Amino acid sequence: MATRVALAPPMVAVASVAVLLVVCAAASVAGQGQLQVGYYNKTCPAAEQIVRNETTVAIGSSPDLAAALLRLHYHDCFVQGCDASVLLDSTPNNTAEKESLPNGSLRGFDVVARVKDQLEKACPGTVSCADILALMARDAVSLARGPSWPVALGRRDGRTSSAASCGDLPPLHGDIGLVVQAFAAKGLDVKDLAVLSGAHTLGKAHCASYADRLYASATCTTPDPALDARYADRLRMRCPSNSSSTSSTAASELDPGSCTTFDTSYYRHVARRRGLLRSDASLLDHRFTRAYVLQAASGRFDGHFFHDFTVSMAKMAAIGVLTGDQGEIRRKCNVVN
Repeated sequence: MATRVALAPPMVAVASVAVLLVVCAAASVAGQGQLQVGYYNKTCPAAEQIVRNETTVAIGSSPDLAAALLRLHYHDCFVQGCDASVLLDSTPNNTAEKESLPNGSLRGFDVVARVKDQLEKACPGTVSCADILALMARDAVSLARGPSWPVALGRRDGRTSSAASCGDLPPLHGDIGLVVQAFAAKGLDVKDLAVLSGAHTLGKAHCASYADRLYASATCTTPDPALDARYADRLRMRCPSNSSSTSSTAASELDPGSCTTFDTSYYRHVARRRGLLRSDASLLDHRFTRAYVLQAASGRFDGHFFHDFTVSMAKMAAIGVLTGDQGEIRRKCNVVN
């Protein structure tokens, strides 16, 4: 019998209970870092609306930016904490995070810059770039027909960024044990891993991220047997082994047919052995994550998944935050003051 995962409150109350529990979760994890919901209510009362307005315009023009903005926040928090270090440019003496191999395909920096410009006009030197990333991630999910949640704010911006630190990111090519370890190192548990993997309902991945699953190589004598054969054939057409299409210009949808809508169809693909990345496929290799995937794939779990996602996002958004007099409030997100 399949292992069952503890579910959220009954569906009739899931919306109101989810908001209450996210506020409590945000208060719990933020209490250590002095974050709070409504942090800018007095110093910049229009802050969240400004972020929402600019994010709405950006995603309205380019729906695939929802995935990009969510990914920016994720990549920021896993490296050095949620301090907007992922936004900093390299200098002559330092290679920044955004120049690392795992971050080479990050997008949305220009959108963040536009939001920051509007906030500086309204409330100079008040709203941090780290908080902007947290708010834009929430709004991106909401605008993609996903849930919304209260975001605890008050993060400060870091002053350093190093490409060498990006080894903290969970490995796309790693087995489930390595991914679990990467999450645990940031205070996130196996359920958070199963839930936050659902963010792959949005966006695409470049051939270089999954080509190793399609062909025999020096380290693997056969294509990945965990990948559905027909799906693999389709992917090989897009990413031929002898073509430059394995470069960063070719990409496939992580959630085919639904890559700009936040839903549970990603889990249905994973359950059918059609998870695009090795890390997606590895969710079937752990008792808990497999059970979560199968429940989410059932078509009767959407409300529970939405609730779980808001709670796990609140936890992730509190990783390694700077508060009080730590760090700074950058005037421009790509350079320190």
